[in-house]
Amino acid sequence: MRVVVGTVLASLALGLVSPISAVAQPVQTLARPCSEEPRELPINEFTDYRELQVELDRLQRVSKGRIKVDPAGQSTRGRTIHRATVGTGPKVLIVSSEIHGNEKTGTDALLRVLDFLGTSESAHAKRLRATITLVAVPKLNPDGAELDRRGNDLSWAEVRQRFPQLAGRPPAWNYISGQQQGDDYRTRPGFDVNRDFHPELDYQPQAADVPGAPDQPGWFITPEARALRKVYLDVKAERGEVPDVYVDLHHQGACVRQAGSDKFLDVAVDYPPLPDRFFEDGQKYAKYRDVYTKDESRQLAISAFNGMTEGGYVGARYPHAADRDLPGQARCAFALNGTATVLFEVRGQTQTLGQQHRERFTRAVVAGLNRMIADVSTGAVDRIDPEKFDTIPGTAGAEAFNPALVD
Repeated sequence: MRVVVGTVLASLALGLVSPISAVAQPVQTLARPCSEEPRELPINEFTDYRELQVELDRLQRVSKGRIKVDPAGQSTRGRTIHRATVGTGPKVLIVSSEIHGNEKTGTDALLRVLDFLGTSESAHAKRLRATITLVAVPKLNPDGAELDRRGNDLSWAEVRQRFPQLAGRPPAWNYISGQQQGDDYRTRPGFDVNRDFHPELDYQPQAADVPGAPDQPGWFITPEARALRKVYLDVKAERGEVPDVYVDLHHQGACVRQAGSDKFLDVAVDYPPLPDRFFEDGQKYAKYRDVYTKDESRQLAISAFNGMTEGGYVGARYPHAADRDLPGQARCAFALNGTATVLFEVRGQTQTLGQQHRERFTRAVVAGLNRMIADVSTGAVDRIDPEKFDTIPGTAGAEAFNPALVD
């Protein structure tokens, strides 16, 4: 039996779910033996950097000007980081993918959503374009994506060259210079980009803040983090307030199941990992208490879960320990600025599943995004009880995967 949480079923009756997700119920097989052992697997079906550029050019042409593609920044190795915008509505959503280069489903899903919103002449698409603005940042970490690895391609020497105030300091704690997930960073080191964000968006790296720690903010030392910050601040300047929504599309371990069943997971959802106790008077997040978007983020996560569940996919609540504190993540930094944020965690990364289940996972992500976009468009998301988040099924099997190598 499918589990649907909250109060958004009316969206289906109103025809607010894109035809992209209106597909036959997928068949879910029971969990089979799997492995978290890194290995070489095919990934050619995923969209690579060259194909992304071709597809964005095509979408800009065939959308009759509805989709506008602009540069948001440039990677260390000279690859453009793109911003694709569609819609003219007052509610603004930013969605990024592949901040980790071995987590590729989000890019394919995001391109499908852009295609529908930009090219469809349906009443549904027209209504969405008039009520929301989608700002997509597909393949945020293009260097890491081309290397098919988690980290970007950036040495500590290059960081110190750009930020001379860091001379003499040891590398930031999220620097990868050894072996990780089967990838050898010893000759081409890099950073986990999703630990490089800071809630003070005008922050400049300070020597005293390096090397830092997982429970401390990042520094915007990577070009990818600076590019996403630029997108966020540009949207804020364009509309006079922060974006309403930020969605971060990720992958997790290969052997994760939905708790209470023997079904492999498709996608889990989550709100920002920022402990409640730190928002109390005198604590480190107290000054953000009035703008932090915990409830709004949980509402979005429930909406996305409902979309995936109604599409026949296996969703879950991502592990969220009460003391988990990761302010260097993009979703946390933006939530502390007043933007509701949600994390998608697809099962498996390229070193454990390759392109296996690519189509199913892509459709699951699209279903979640479509429902969430529709619910933001109509305001239905605001009527979801955020306390229902904890009634979403949890996960099982995630304990076998290193938590430092996800989200």
